[in-house]
Amino acid sequence: MSTRTTRRTFALGMLAHALGAATHGSEGDDPDLGLPLVDYHAHPADDVPLDRQVAEAAARGVKLGIVEHAGKPGQNYPHLISSDEAMRAWIARLAPLPVYKGIQAEGLDWPEAFSKQVVAELDYVLSDALTLPEPDGSRTEIWRPWVKVDNKQKWMDRYVEFNVEVIEREPIDILANPLFLPECIRAEFDALWTEQRMRRIIDAAVKHRVAIEINSRYRLPGERFLRMAKEAGLKFSFGSNMTGLNSGRIEYCVEVARKLGLTAEHLFLPAPRGLKPIEVRQF
Repeated sequence: MSTRTTRRTFALGMLAHALGAATHGSEGDDPDLGLPLVDYHAHPADDVPLDRQVAEAAARGVKLGIVEHAGKPGQNYPHLISSDEAMRAWIARLAPLPVYKGIQAEGLDWPEAFSKQVVAELDYVLSDALTLPEPDGSRTEIWRPWVKVDNKQKWMDRYVEFNVEVIEREPIDILANPLFLPECIRAEFDALWTEQRMRRIIDAAVKHRVAIEINSRYRLPGERFLRMAKEAGLKFSFGSNMTGLNSGRIEYCVEVARKLGLTAEHLFLPAPRGLKPIEVRQF
């Protein structure tokens, strides 16, 4: 066995010791509220080994859920998972690490790319509504800074319905990047996200038992929505939506959780085998 291999094995052993108890809520908790600190929206980085990424997060007391983009071929992601074989390779890559194994689903039709059995081997699936289908069949990546919105009210109505469609049609655990708006209309966030529009998304999430991400990167979805979601009985996850060594930075999530009085009972935990959305939902 090489020195490099020995050191890597030792590092993984230390990570397992540090994070194994966090799975059960005894380590990696917020010291004030006892919240399990898990970043379910961490992406790998080409220039950072996964074990180092996990170690850096563990040093902050945070366990990672690592996701890769997954869906049918032809999408603009360099490491897109688009087959059972690729999915199994992803799961095997994460297996030695003390992390939750996930994917960020892309497209309403992503389940067509995989068998139910292989998706059920994941701990969870998250998705968002940031790639908006257009009436002409094209798709708009609404996070791009050059995106323009002509009729704000009509656009918002269409966007809300797409959020609902994502929740209703995709067998997902978590709605990520909730209430995200393009840069061109972001300054009107409070006016555009009316109570009625927010309620549509919350009602769909309640019906399909989809958790809502509290997103540190974009500081979303905002306190108004979160209070409504809490009152409705929804679960919440923490997500940095960051890569590499920046993953695990969920300070904003913890700040909001404290403000809302969230407890461990309010937070998402992956469903056991047999009860995962891909296994129990009709779609």
